[in-house]
Amino acid sequence: MILMNVIVDIVDCKKLKYWREYDLFKWLSVNHYKLLVDTSGGYSKSDCYDIATKHRIELKCRAKHYDDLIIEKNKYKYLVDVSKKYGDIPIYINSTPKGIYLFKLNNIEFKWFQKSLPKTTDFKNKKTIKKEISKININQSIKIK
Repeated sequence: MILMNVIVDIVDCKKLKYWREYDLFKWLSVNHYKLLVDTSGGYSKSDCYDIATKHRIELKCRAKHYDDLIIEKNKYKYLVDVSKKYGDIPIYINSTPKGIYLFKLNNIEFKWFQKSLPKTTDFKNKKTIKKEISKININQSIKIK
């Protein structure tokens, strides 16, 4: 029975590698949140909102696992500013092949720096721009899967 659980976990981890934000949203709406609403229509700095918990959420899916994940300052600032305005909680959720990590942004101290990164996640577009980012270690998260 233990071996079967390990095999199921390995299969789940492989699947996580290929997830996109839509997959993460669907998983969260079934397994973690009760009233999750998609707010990503068009270009948005916020991907979803849970009415029950007042979580204003940015989603990010990574094909490779990193203990130090990154957040862009403009996305962070938007989540925090809008959350303050409406009394919400700013949340950043990342999936990697090793799990799903929830960060409560109000509980983390950030060290911002600039780095050249791809302008978009469209891998055909190789253009890079300087972005202001911070690293967030997964030890500062709640692992929800």
